[in-house]
This record gives sequence, C-alpha cells and structure tokens, in this order.
Amino acid sequence: MAGTVITVAQQKGGAGKTTLVAHLAVAFARNGQTVATLDIDPQASLTRWHEERAKTGGDTGITHSHVTGWRTANEVDRLKRAHDVVLIDSPPHAETEARLAVRSARIVLVPVQPSPMDFWATEPTLTLARQERTQALVVLNRVPPRARLADWLVAKAAELGADVADTQIGNRIGFADAMLRGRSVVEGRRTGRAGQEIEALAEEILRRSGR
Repeated sequence: MAGTVITVAQQKGGAGKTTLVAHLAVAFARNGQTVATLDIDPQASLTRWHEERAKTGGDTGITHSHVTGWRTANEVDRLKRAHDVVLIDSPPHAETEARLAVRSARIVLVPVQPSPMDFWATEPTLTLARQERTQALVVLNRVPPRARLADWLVAKAAELGADVADTQIGNRIGFADAMLRGRSVVEGRRTGRAGQEIEALAEEILRRSGR
C-alpha cells in the first residue's frame, strides 16, 4: 500500500510550516512509521534542519529529499512507494510545486497563527485544497496561553467549512531551540508539553487521514 502523503501548506510566510514538518517527522518515526520528508521550498530550511540533524548525531533514518519544479510529482510518487508517511514542506505561495504537493496529498495541514491576518491568508490554501479535492486540516500554531483569538479562529474556520485540528500547538521556545540543533521536541526522556502536543497532533493526523 502506498504511503500517506501529508502536505503542509500556507501562503503566508512565517506560519511555522517547516517546524511542524520536522517535529511531526520525528514523531511519526518514533511511532514505528517509515518516514520521508520532501522539501520543495526554495528556501530549503527543512533541508538545513536535516543536515544539522546528521551533524549532531540525530537519527538519520528519516529519508530526506529536496527537489523543485517538474521533478516534484515524480519524487512524491517515488517516496510514497517506499515509506509509510511522506511529509512535504511546500513554498509559501501558489507555485506549480505547491499545487502538485496539495494534489498528491491525502491530507493538507494549514498552520495558522492566532491573528486575523494569518487567518485571512489561509483562504487561498483552503481554496486550492478544495479545487484539488484534498482534505484540509487547519492547525492552530504558536498559540499563546489564554489566546482569545483561538476561539475566534475556530469559529471563522467553521464558517469557511474548514476542519480545525483538536490539537493546538503552543508558542514555546523549545520548538525553535530543537530546530537549531537538528532535533525535535519529542526526543529525550522527558519531552515536556511541546512534545506532548506534537505527539497528539501526529496521532490525530493519522486518525483523520484514515491510516
């Protein structure tokens, strides 16, 4: 059976796409899944994280690839034949690669920070997912404690007919610190609240994607 393709997409830059991909990849791998990550963003931040991970002795069992342009579709097909889960980090704009990544996915994660501007920026991505008949899941990301806007975002997403993940990801410095070291918040004997959130989101994604 072909692997589950999960594309993380958001037209607004700085939404935390790469961070989600990296931490989820490690969570899936630690749960016994064979995992591949595909970086189709020209900024190649995910590729840099994978390189740092190899330098610091992190588990390199996660297959990583960085391609752009016409090779994207073929690379997705190649990776999903050999892995249980393929996570795609897409560019923050509606280029051909992003559309191909959405089209190839079983589920599209749309990270959004709790602000009106970030929410408004999700609409083109949600529209693209509908056009490609791909399930989309809005993930509230970098949510500060007692963020009233989180409730507003959930209500507005419902108005657009978008599903919102039950799991919210907090605004925690541990995410950035782990990324700098090529690691993940789910690693270590005590993962803390950040690790628990990522593990819960990974479980929810697999459940919603029917895996």
